[in-house]
Amino acid sequence: MIRLEDILTPGRSLVNVPGGSKKRVLEQIANLVARDLSDLDGQDIFESLIAREKLGSTGFGNGIAIPHCRLPGCSAPVSAVLRLDSAVDFDAIDGAPVDLLFVLLVPEAATDEHLELLRQIASMLDRNEVRERLRHADSNQALYDVVVDVQSGQ
Repeated sequence: MIRLEDILTPGRSLVNVPGGSKKRVLEQIANLVARDLSDLDGQDIFESLIAREKLGSTGFGNGIAIPHCRLPGCSAPVSAVLRLDSAVDFDAIDGAPVDLLFVLLVPEAATDEHLELLRQIASMLDRNEVRERLRHADSNQALYDVVVDVQSGQ
């Protein structure tokens, strides 16, 4: 079974990311992943994330969003985690602005894998103490370490 820490890196775990707007945050995510993985195009990632948001917000409450999409040209699942310097409106189901984002990009065909990873992320972020630890991580490495630590304890 694929696990979150297998597809997340310290380089894709960022704290104090400038927010601004939902669109701006998705743009930053796309650029971050494209810089890290040269075989993926930032514009393609951005457009796929935007298209997914149009189907319904990936903001699922408690200040958390899980932007995700299937991506042509993506050969394996990719994740990123961002903590914004200030929360942005993400059209979340509870109306609360979002400051923690878990990103999941998967190959077009990866349905079961995709759902399993989303389930892992959602169940981890459902826990208040995990959200607090993520919000108090003071560096990119610390943010990454919280995810790995929580995953290994699950």
